[in-house]
Amino acid sequence: MRIYIVKRGDSLYSIARANGVTVRELAELNELKDPARLSVGQAIVIPDGSRPASEIEVNGYAYPNISVQQLDAVLPQLTYLCPFSWHIDETGGITPIEDEKMISAAWEQSCAPLLTLTNLGANGGFSSDIAHSIFTDTAAQDTLVQNTLYALRSRGCYGVNLNIEYVQPYDREGYNAFLKRMSETLHANGYMLSSAIAPKTSDDQYGVLYTAHDYAVHGQYCDRVVIMTYEWGYTYSAPRAISPVNEMRKVIDYAVTKMPPSKILLGFSNYGYDWKLPWKQGQAAHVISNAAAADLAASVYAQIKFDETAQAPFFNYTDPAGARHEVWFEDARSVRARLALVREYGLAGISIWTVNMRNRAGFAVLESEFSTEKIV
Repeated sequence: MRIYIVKRGDSLYSIARANGVTVRELAELNELKDPARLSVGQAIVIPDGSRPASEIEVNGYAYPNISVQQLDAVLPQLTYLCPFSWHIDETGGITPIEDEKMISAAWEQSCAPLLTLTNLGANGGFSSDIAHSIFTDTAAQDTLVQNTLYALRSRGCYGVNLNIEYVQPYDREGYNAFLKRMSETLHANGYMLSSAIAPKTSDDQYGVLYTAHDYAVHGQYCDRVVIMTYEWGYTYSAPRAISPVNEMRKVIDYAVTKMPPSKILLGFSNYGYDWKLPWKQGQAAHVISNAAAADLAASVYAQIKFDETAQAPFFNYTDPAGARHEVWFEDARSVRARLALVREYGLAGISIWTVNMRNRAGFAVLESEFSTEKIV
């Protein structure tokens, strides 16, 4: 697989002809809404029939509203599927989602479905209070453990993915003890345990996002650890790369001193953000798919630039109302740069947030760099 960067005067026809492929192949693989429009600086994936020499594990989070077509398209390239998510409450109860069809489809494609448990509260955000109750109330924890085992058996899942966030620093040891108990219980019953943790760069990184996520303990008790290396650029941040490779590297440098690299799944963002300029504190960006971002750039004749430090594409444009915007997203170059970290550090693989959005070009890069390991 090759990556071609569009220059002024290029057309999809000229690129296809120079590389011995058809316009239709390039348009479909790169999900071009209008093949007649390309942006200077746009990354175009060109197939060359190459096959990877090594394999990695690929985890994918998916919301239940994922289309059947999209799910069928991505499952062959996933090791694990994490339907997002069952909600824990303060008494240890768990509220299910409609994931039966997703789980069944996963097994049919030799993909291991994981029961994803979160402490998302009634308002839709992660609840520190729910986490505190589970980590300190023995009865609530007993109930949660039993409910989890029942859900695993009734749904037919391969294991559990714990995605517990916004844990207060004073609950760190309670969380660690809970991980130990879940690990011992699940392993005794033939299930795997994975967890998702915030991107830290030191032991003493303080805050509700970081302190309670003890890298060494997660590495000790979990079979796989998803490090959520995304959201440097986020809904309420100033415009910047979502998963800057230079920042991801700092996280991995720390992580591999606390846990085996063979347990780490590197978080992969599969989306972009569109910010209105001038940016103001509290002003929200809106999510945009990577393919839609490239289409937008082409439709407004914006040049796509590439930040070499962050290894991420971005562009600016003016909307019909005259407002300026800045868009950061992912393309074939940023996917390849992040996959290079996986190879360099010998990580177990990657974890995609989320697979609901189509990204044929990104998956083509993945397929050219690594085969997906299937464990079931």
